[in-house]
Formats: sequence, C-alpha cells, structure tokens
Amino acid sequence: MDWVERVADIRRWARGGERAPHKPLLLLYALGRFQHHGGGPIPFSTAEADLKRLLKEFGPPRDTSPGYPFHHLTNDGIWLVDTVHGPGSPGPELGRLRAAQASGRLHPDLLRALSEDSHLVVRLARYLLDTNFEPSLHADICQLTGLDLEAHGAADPVNVRARSTARRDPAFRENVLMAYEYCCAFCEYDGWLDGTAVGLDAAHVRWWAFDGPDDVANGLCLCAIHHKLFDKGVLGLTPDRTISVSAKFVGRTSAAKEVVLALAERPARAPQPGLAPVDAAHIEWHRRQVFRAPARSG
Repeated sequence: MDWVERVADIRRWARGGERAPHKPLLLLYALGRFQHHGGGPIPFSTAEADLKRLLKEFGPPRDTSPGYPFHHLTNDGIWLVDTVHGPGSPGPELGRLRAAQASGRLHPDLLRALSEDSHLVVRLARYLLDTNFEPSLHADICQLTGLDLEAHGAADPVNVRARSTARRDPAFRENVLMAYEYCCAFCEYDGWLDGTAVGLDAAHVRWWAFDGPDDVANGLCLCAIHHKLFDKGVLGLTPDRTISVSAKFVGRTSAAKEVVLALAERPARAPQPGLAPVDAAHIEWHRRQVFRAPARSG
C-alpha cells in the first residue's frame, strides 16, 4: 500500500481556494508523537492545547476548534478515536471529547508500515508540508510537532499524482529577484556577498500549494525576515499595493518598530518598468487566507 497516496486522498473542506490544513496538522502532530513516543494512543486532553496552538499559528485567520480534525480525520481510514465507552468518536464538540476521555491513534496498518519503513514518516511529513504550507514555515511546524526530518537520513523523493503535473519552477526565484532589482519590496534591503545576493527570497503571494503560479505577478522579493512575517500573516498587501501590518502584532523594542511597525501603509516597492506588479487576485487570496486582520494604521 502506498501510504503517501492514501494521505493524498484525505478529504478536505474546500471552497474558493480557502486553506483548511486542520487534518494535515493533526497528522503531522501524530507523526511527531510516533517518532518520540511510538504508536500509543494520544489522549485528547494531551493533544487539545497543542492542536489549538498549531491551528492558531499555521491555520487560516479564522477560529477553528481542535476537535474538528480530531473527529473528522476518522472519516479517512487512517485515524481512529476511542472513548471510555468504546470505539468511535463522540463528535467534534470539545465538551463531548473531554467528557468521553477520547483518545486518537493512527490506524494499526499505518503504524505497522511506519515501524517497518524508517523513511516513511519523513516522506509523509514532507508531502503534508509541501502541499499545505510555504517552505518558510516548515521548520517552525516541525519544531512544534516534534518532527525530525533528518532522523533517518534522506528519504526517497515524494512523487504523488496530487501534484504530479505541477513542479516548482527553479527560475522563479531569479525572475522575481531580478524584477525587484535584488531589493526587498518592503524595506529595500539589498545585501550581497562575493557577488551573490544574500538574505533575499522570492515569496509567493498566493501559496504554491494553493495553485499560486511561479510567475512575477505572484511574487515579491523580500528579505528573509519580511518573507517569514508575510507568510505568517503579520504583513500583507492592500489592493493598491501598500503594506499592511496586523494589529495583532506586538513589538515593543525600537528594532520591532523600525523593522515591522513602521511599514504600515507604506507603498511596497514596484517591479522594474514593463514587468507585472502583484496581481490583485493573489493579493486578495493572501488577505483572506493568510493575513491576520485587522490592519494597523500608519
């Protein structure tokens, strides 16, 4: 059985390109628990706070209960829930999961496969990360879920039909950096070392995992810190391409004020004349799916 294919078949709530990484985050959490604690049951009382934090930090900017993935992943044949009353989930409501002392576990067949193939956990984790999150967030997600992707060395390449016809364009980074003249569109940082740009990234506005194209109209040249903050929803863009700063961001030092807070309502740098600015549709996707509204006034 190809377990990566099975994971690719997980049913996810979808509407208009909206992000719903609830089940993937639970699976990443369960895989991290497997690496450190084996395949024993995971009490909901243990997982609740961890899942809540994962959903808050890496889910879309709307409230979601950790009970949602804990219950609904049982519909996909790879996650089982038991209670003090017997097998079967009592539903997604937090009160019922708590009262029934619910616990979840990976399907025995998957646990057996994970035990027999030391690379499988890495292949599954990489697939879940690549198809749900931007690369700038992968290390943070692994840290919070306890995943170690280097634990068993390099795993076999992941090749599933879910994105078999789509590959990241290796020219995307160079095209975007050149379009913005190797200068951060938010702060104008332009560092070089021995003739090579350093600390600059090509950021997708609409994430690649959610059909964001590898072209200049979906890209921004950003320094590493502003790229991370853009993907975390601290920073965003308005339709007229001015910078938004989330009012939920707190920064008390002069560095935070200069690097982040001072960007509020500042115009983002435009690409070179003749090259496409960020498409308004991609800006709107980022505003709805990533940016942590409301925006701060300048």
